[in-house]
Amino acid sequence: MKQTVFVIGGLGTRLGKLTTGIPKSLLNINEKPFLEYLLRNVTRFRFKKVLFLCGYRGEQIRRYFETGERFGVTIDYVFEDKLAGTAGALLNASIKLDEEFLLVNGDTIFDFNYLDLITQQPKGRWVVKMALREMNATSRYGRVRTDRHQITHFCEKGRKDKGLINGGAYWVKKEVLSFIHQIPSSLEKDVLPPLAQKGLVWGWPYKGFFIDIGVPEALERARKAIPRWSKKTGAFLDRDGVLNIDAGYVHRPEDFQWMDGAREAIKYLNDRGYIVAVITNQAGIARGYYTEEDVKRFHLWINEELGKWGAHIDAFYYCPHHPEIGSHPYRRICDCRKPAPGMILKALDEWSINRDKSFMIDDKKKDLEAAKRAGIKGYLFNGSNLLGFIKKRVKIR
Repeated sequence: MKQTVFVIGGLGTRLGKLTTGIPKSLLNINEKPFLEYLLRNVTRFRFKKVLFLCGYRGEQIRRYFETGERFGVTIDYVFEDKLAGTAGALLNASIKLDEEFLLVNGDTIFDFNYLDLITQQPKGRWVVKMALREMNATSRYGRVRTDRHQITHFCEKGRKDKGLINGGAYWVKKEVLSFIHQIPSSLEKDVLPPLAQKGLVWGWPYKGFFIDIGVPEALERARKAIPRWSKKTGAFLDRDGVLNIDAGYVHRPEDFQWMDGAREAIKYLNDRGYIVAVITNQAGIARGYYTEEDVKRFHLWINEELGKWGAHIDAFYYCPHHPEIGSHPYRRICDCRKPAPGMILKALDEWSINRDKSFMIDDKKKDLEAAKRAGIKGYLFNGSNLLGFIKKRVKIR
């Protein structure tokens, strides 16, 4: 289970009175704290082990998020007694850090495929892999210079020209602690520049929604932009016959065979910010061929395999029922078995998905009726390369 570490210890002084008595990561965005949006965005990539590095008013953060159970994650906490800075906070948390972990700034949302960053292979030794974002004006952030993905220099703030900036998300080796020599200490000012001089920091540019709440104007932009960004576009994919060859009631890794282009197609959608959900009838449960727990374990395995490609499926929805075969509680007519739209409707609701550009791909014409009844487009898969099929037929935003 991969670990995500959120650095949320800053005082938020640039926000003035807005952070009097409250950490900036808990500032309200459409009835939710900013940090909740950030947490949900990161953990949908299967980062379920979370560590919050808390500073100013950190107990308020723990009272809100508690153990993380209602967010589908486990959350642990480290509290600093005095201001430690972004690097000092890591040093304070040394005994709770995994050997490698995702590190995220708690005042910035950068919506990109985190798994892609993890799977990138630098052409030399590394300690930090960094997500970069191109900006038309870099004056607030400072520019990052690279040479074939190796970061060579961090420029001072103030320049207004276009360039790459530090996106506030990193894949980090615990080895970074050996480069932190004092508390307080800043990761951005005291650690990353000397690491870059040693050739140990690498970066890859990503597109996607980016916003921070470091200054009042940015916070106001966030309050308008985040609710719009939260309405995702969905890609709903049948499983057997679309993602894998339909060999009849497939439920074990040894019987699973990817369709051509399936893994590449999922990553293609991940990279473009889609919520990718599997919508599958699994009447083999009703027939007694396997159990629901078997299906859940199998789906976990599928995502583990996709992770090796820098890809993931956000959610699996399956219908275990059959109207004529099996016994209680599985023998019944339900609203989730395709061509009924129940699974899609549930996904639309749970993920706050915008119907307009969402779509479903299925290899059975009858089952595409579910897409029509849910109000999204449907495409009949012809068994060809799935990535090629999507690029040719689906208008990807």
